[in-house]
Amino acid sequence: MLRIGLTGGIASGKSTVADMFVELGAALVDTDAVARQVVARGEPALDEVRQTFGDTVIDDRGELDRAALRKIVFSDADRRRELEAILHPRIRERTLALLDRARGPYAIAAVPLLVETGFAQHVARVLVVDCSVDIQLERLMRRDQIDRNAAEAAIGAQAGRAARLAAADDVIDTGGTQASTRRQVENLHASYLELARNCRARQRRAE
Repeated sequence: MLRIGLTGGIASGKSTVADMFVELGAALVDTDAVARQVVARGEPALDEVRQTFGDTVIDDRGELDRAALRKIVFSDADRRRELEAILHPRIRERTLALLDRARGPYAIAAVPLLVETGFAQHVARVLVVDCSVDIQLERLMRRDQIDRNAAEAAIGAQAGRAARLAAADDVIDTGGTQASTRRQVENLHASYLELARNCRARQRRAE
């Protein structure tokens, strides 16, 4: 199946765009959901996170305290890399397994850290959801009820906007209206359907 890697900065509108593609019939594998699964209670990754970061990142129910963990890794690049070393291989493995089982005309893999983790090698095209940093900051502060310094730290923990755009095959600008975003999604959906048909035709000829 044709795989499209969808990425973008935090609070850029990735989930909104992904949902629009699903409404049009695309399959979706969301690595944010996968990331929650791999640290669920009873998963080996949760034990490793606890051993690495201490009991303060585990709540009273024995589940991951994401807010406590974020405070540690957003302010310390070395600690963030420790966390990524635990989670990223597991997230990648489970995401690829889900993509193999996906059903639809094509599959969207929503990967916030696609550029940082090299996930582009697993997809046919990279779609970047983009908006200005000012819009990101405004959305993130409103969404998470955090101050500007915290929002800037969260944005700074990801690849820069220029790096994402340099990796893009396709771009959706979410800085405008919802209707504008939807038109861009619909146009790309039509393009991806055609690309998927061509891929299937090539596969049949090869067989």
